[in-house]
Amino acid sequence: MYLSKRAINIKESITLKLNEKAVGLAEKGNTIYNLTAGQLPFRPMDDFVKSIEKELNFLKSYQYAPVAGFADLRKKLKAYVENNRSISFNGHGVDFDCVISNGAKHSIYNIIGSITDPGDEIIVLAPYWISYPEMVMCWGGIPVVVESNKHNNFTPTMDDIRKKITSKTKAILVNSPNNPAGIHYSNQWMNDFAKLLNDFPNLLVISDEIYYELSYFDPKPTYFYQYDSKLLKRTMIVEGISKSFAATGLRIGFCITTKEIADAISKLQAQTTSSANSLIQRALVSFDFAKMPEFLNPVRNHLKINAQSIRRIFSEMGLSHIWYQTTSAFYYLVDFSSAPVFKRYSSSSSSASASASTSNGDECNDYCIQICSDLLEKHGIAMVPGADFGIHNSGRLSLVLEEEIFTRAMKILANFLRGE
Repeated sequence: MYLSKRAINIKESITLKLNEKAVGLAEKGNTIYNLTAGQLPFRPMDDFVKSIEKELNFLKSYQYAPVAGFADLRKKLKAYVENNRSISFNGHGVDFDCVISNGAKHSIYNIIGSITDPGDEIIVLAPYWISYPEMVMCWGGIPVVVESNKHNNFTPTMDDIRKKITSKTKAILVNSPNNPAGIHYSNQWMNDFAKLLNDFPNLLVISDEIYYELSYFDPKPTYFYQYDSKLLKRTMIVEGISKSFAATGLRIGFCITTKEIADAISKLQAQTTSSANSLIQRALVSFDFAKMPEFLNPVRNHLKINAQSIRRIFSEMGLSHIWYQTTSAFYYLVDFSSAPVFKRYSSSSSSASASASTSNGDECNDYCIQICSDLLEKHGIAMVPGADFGIHNSGRLSLVLEEEIFTRAMKILANFLRGE
């Protein structure tokens, strides 16, 4: 009786919940292959750790930073994005600024809060990160989902996006490279998306690029504003150190956008969390970003090897028809509905665990929660049900485990998918 409707209606993070359950089972002595979490089993690069250690000696490392972040770091991050994306924030008739927050998730939440009025629609492209719709609804907005599937490589078409745009549409949220699909949208898609945006001059774009550095097959990711730089004035670029620095727990994310929107984000942040971690910000000021490729190359190779293991094992086990090529980020979506084991669930007389609503309000039979529960409890494979990512009867697995352990897990998973 004391809780707000907002708090009651927020969905629990199934990713964190299953990760917690997997950890609990492992602590009891069970052999668990934890494929839920999106964090690398790598220690951050030594030079970055040394930068943190050096800043431990200074009083300012323990005191408040400016709400938007230290000015020299904000300037450095803008230059880093300009260099990596081969763009310039100059010459567009507006000023751009950077706001540093407590992770990319916090940046996105701040952005949505700064641009969304109750009833505004925010388009999200499925598969989408679990928190997107929840964050939109927290601010009174309406998430509008554009669907996709394995057959179109989890890439929504321009026609499908266009059909969802209405007079209430405030922004489109794009996540490339994508969590949970492990793909990034093609150069042609980004070029076509730029053309579509020019047909709707009032639309904003939230571009979640947190996995930009983690592509392991060419061509590397590109973005719509690289094909039409005028679109930068309507874009909020979101990045951070959680993934590319293997530093999820340090909670540093940032966004770059026009100064008008950045000022609004900063005002909102001032009344909630204030500044992000001063120690890590100061360490980033002195860190040489040019050294990142030296750290990232073995990380990318690790992800590529595990992605290739899926293809090899699925092929050997007669499951090629449920395979698709991942190219980036940490993830792969397993299509349960195309696997032989699915008949065991779809033909079951018990449908209590199979009722779920699709994004357009229709009822469908979704067994992904039951399948993922059985995989964890009976086989020690921890995955995340795909329904909360907008893809029914699927499960997300993470590619980050050590190669030998990951290969072992994929063989167990393949046997399960075959119905054995």
